[in-house]
Amino acid sequence: MNENNMNEWFHWIDLAGVGVFAVSGTLMAFKKQMDGFGVIVLASVTAIGGGTLRDMILDLPVFWVRDPSFFYVILLAALCTIIWLRISHRFPLRYLLVADAFGLAFFNLMGLQKALAYGASPFVAIALGTMTGVFGGLIRDVICREVPLVLKSELYATTCIAGGAIYLLGQWLSLPDLYCMLAAVLTTLLSRLFAMKWHWHLPVFDNHPNSD
Repeated sequence: MNENNMNEWFHWIDLAGVGVFAVSGTLMAFKKQMDGFGVIVLASVTAIGGGTLRDMILDLPVFWVRDPSFFYVILLAALCTIIWLRISHRFPLRYLLVADAFGLAFFNLMGLQKALAYGASPFVAIALGTMTGVFGGLIRDVICREVPLVLKSELYATTCIAGGAIYLLGQWLSLPDLYCMLAAVLTTLLSRLFAMKWHWHLPVFDNHPNSD
């Protein structure tokens, strides 16, 4: 893939991740009964938080600074979500979790690919992909005084690691870039959705009574 095509992929994947995470932030703002300013703030920090951290670590220009299209996507996603919520008048938690899962999958791939493109090792690239995927949602949950999804029992960050590993495996097998990307997104997304449905987790401690 030449540099122009690579940059175009980066741009569209970033836009997709920003859009679905903006929906996630707007749904949380609805749950917390925030006003219009609160909606925009929460949608924005959820949508751009992970990518901002990624670019700062890679010492690159932050992706949204010179491109207003990301804020157009945030506003459009927030507006569409608000209209839908005003019509439905209900907050199904599963929609928030599903939107978050899609954002996780897109941003994980974005962070992974961008890190690899700028010379990061495979291990560092997987770590940056995971941070890109989880950090925006972590900020959203902290602002709203919720236990961050990344700290809950169902698999979350682990799904990003799995998706990154599948992407790198596809690259090692010399598969086309598109196949590697689809495999990474589907691995992250489906493993997260299945983890929510069947409560998959990685046990560390045995169940024990609380003690002082």
